Order: sequence, then C-alpha cells, then structure tokens
Amino acid sequence: MADSKPLLSLNEDTVAAEALLQDVFGIVMDEVIRKGTSASEKVCEWKEPEELKQLLDLELRNEGESQEQILERCRAVIRYSVKTCHPRFFNQLFSGLDPHALAGRIVTESLNTSQYTYEIAPVFVLMEEEVLKKLRALVGWSSGDGVFCPGGSISNMYAVNLARYQRYPDCKQRGLRALPPLALFTSKECHYSVKKGAAFLGLGTDSVRMVKADERGKMTPEDLERQIGLAKAEGAVPFLVSATSGTTVLGAFDPLEAVADVCQRHGLWLHVDAAWGGSVLLSQTHRHLLNGIQRTCSSAATGPRPATCSSRTSSMMWLWTLETRYLVEELKKREAFELVMEPEFVNVCFWFVPPSLREKKGSPDYGERLAKVAPVLKERMVRKGSMMIGYQPHGTRGNFFRMVVANPALTRADMDFLLNELERLGQDL
Repeated sequence: MADSKPLLSLNEDTVAAEALLQDVFGIVMDEVIRKGTSASEKVCEWKEPEELKQLLDLELRNEGESQEQILERCRAVIRYSVKTCHPRFFNQLFSGLDPHALAGRIVTESLNTSQYTYEIAPVFVLMEEEVLKKLRALVGWSSGDGVFCPGGSISNMYAVNLARYQRYPDCKQRGLRALPPLALFTSKECHYSVKKGAAFLGLGTDSVRMVKADERGKMTPEDLERQIGLAKAEGAVPFLVSATSGTTVLGAFDPLEAVADVCQRHGLWLHVDAAWGGSVLLSQTHRHLLNGIQRTCSSAATGPRPATCSSRTSSMMWLWTLETRYLVEELKKREAFELVMEPEFVNVCFWFVPPSLREKKGSPDYGERLAKVAPVLKERMVRKGSMMIGYQPHGTRGNFFRMVVANPALTRADMDFLLNELERLGQDL
C-alpha cells in the first residue's frame, strides 16, 4: 500500500474531495433513501455467498482505484445489501429510515469526535446529560446517573457489574477472590445478553438462575421467590434480578411491581432490560405496561431522540398500535393464518397454515408439519426479494413468524401485501 497512489485528501484537493462526497451522497439519496424505501423495489437482491464474492470482487489489492470505481463499489454495496428501511422489511426489531436520525449520524460522523471529555466533545457531552435527565424523569427517578451504550447487551452487562459492585465494593480491587458464590435471576424469556454478561464478568453462566415464565412469556414472581430460596439453601448469595420489558419474541412485559416486591423483601438489586419495550414510557395509553419501573435500581432503555422528544414518538406509538390491531384483525379473518397469542406490544406472532394442513389440525403430526412451513416460505420470499419476516420456534411451539410493526412508514396496504404474499408463496404447500 505504501507504493500506491496517495488517497484523495481534503487538504490536497478540496474540489475533487468535495465532488466525491457529493457523488456519494447522491448515490445514497437515490439508491437508499428513494429506492430503498419504495414498496415497488425489492427488499433484497439475494445472492449466495460464493456468487456474491465474485460480483463484489473484495480482494484487497496494492493499487488504489479510480473515483468512478469507488462510486461503482458504493452502488454495489447498496445493491446487494438488505434494505432494512423498506416498508416490507419485518425481519428484526428495527426497521424504517428516520431522516432526523440519519441527519444526526451524518453530522456526528463528519465531526469524528469521541465523548471522552467536555474538552473535545462539549456539545455532545451536554446533549447526553440532557437526554439522560429526561430519561430519568420518564422512568420516575429523582436522581441517578447514566451512560449511552452501544447496545442493550452492554447495558445489561453494566447493570450486572454495577449490582455486584454495590453489594461487594472490594471486588473492584480484589476481583473475584473477594466474592462468595453469587446468584442472579432472570426469566427464561430474557435476552441472551444476561448469560453472556455473567460469563464476561467471571461469574459464569451457572450463576444465572432461570425463572419460569407464564404462557404469555412474563416472569412468574412466585417462582422467583422459590428460586431465591433454593439459591440461598445451596450456599449462593442472591444479588440481582434482571426483569424484561418487551421480550424479543413475544413482546412480553414482566410484572415489575410484583418482582420489585420480591426484590425488596430480599434486598436485591432490580434491573429491567427495557431496550425493546422502554418506548412505551412515551405513551399515555401504554405506559401502564411499565408500572413499577420507578422502583428499579437500573434500566436499559431506548429513549427519545433529543430533536423530537416525546410528542412525535408518542404519536408514532399510537400509530403502531392501530396498525398492529389492524394486522391482528386481518389475520383472524383468513383461514390461512393462526395467531400464536393476542399481542401485548408490537410483536405479532402467527403461523401460516398451508392448504394441505387446514383440515388436519387434530392429526398427530400436525405440529411437526406446520413447523416446516415458515422456513420454506422464508427462503421463497428472500429469493424473490418481496419481503423479509423473522421466524423461530418457542418452547413447545414449532416455527412461527414474528412480525414487528415498528416502521413509521408502514401502511395497511403493506400489511395486506404481507398476508397476500404469504398466501401466494404457500399456495402449493
């Protein structure tokens, strides 16, 4: 690389560098923002790994490339990437494109700073403090502190570390040798990051006691009480309960008031993973799902963007609720679909029942055969590029689709398309 032509620099050729950026922004505007959010375009242009490697030509060479080659590579990256901003992308808990958030990312990436200190990031340090103050008020805390994290997994790990330090401050200096066998408790529906955090922090996954959940995926306070008693009887020291507000599959909310009562009786740190469901704090209609969150010791939550705050987000929550109900009612009208359960949040879980199984619900192999349907339909929709929906098994339930109604650009026409497309793709099954 040292012998190759020097890369374009703003210091050396301002006009050419600005032209490159203008061209790249133009490609992004056209290929991502316009086409990537259009229902008339594909969600993805699927290629198998070996074919995609050939199309992209990813070999790292010693020589540099021309500006036109760089722009063509930008187009190729966009062309073969999944358009998560597409109105028919339902595969993850995130979707859509928020122009305000994108504008913010462009500004922060251009400034290329880091939030070490006020000295190098004065504006962003003050912004962080203001957003955290608003979040604490929404939760109902009169005091406290917080930090922006790169994701929910790290947030939950921080909570485990904080609870451990609060119980055993010496562990900061002396490490694990300062600790007795510890026990932390979470629902079997929790995010995998709780066990991962216990492993990273040296507690080990065996220290995580899995509490039973009810049929809707909510932690059972009675079993939490029982598990705490068992841990004590085995010589372990309970120190933390990690509740979940908005589980990733079913969208369940643990009963925080009842869980908080148990924690209070035993003197345990109560953390809530609200990375998915925390946004209901912004909704007067749905805030009750987080009743008791003010009694927690720590929370991992997604909060409002500083520029938009609660009013716009609250209206979006109201819109998502209406669209969720529309999808549920449409599912009930069609014989090809069966709800897993009535949704509590924006996670809508359902089976597609193909023609060959619609009269065989009571047959011994019905569940086994039904579980094979979602993987087939997923492959067909991805290869066609028409849409993307996630699926998974859950407990004794075979594979079912999990549709997340979270894209503010989503319309009822998109949901009608979803149901019609599944029927088209599965009509021969």
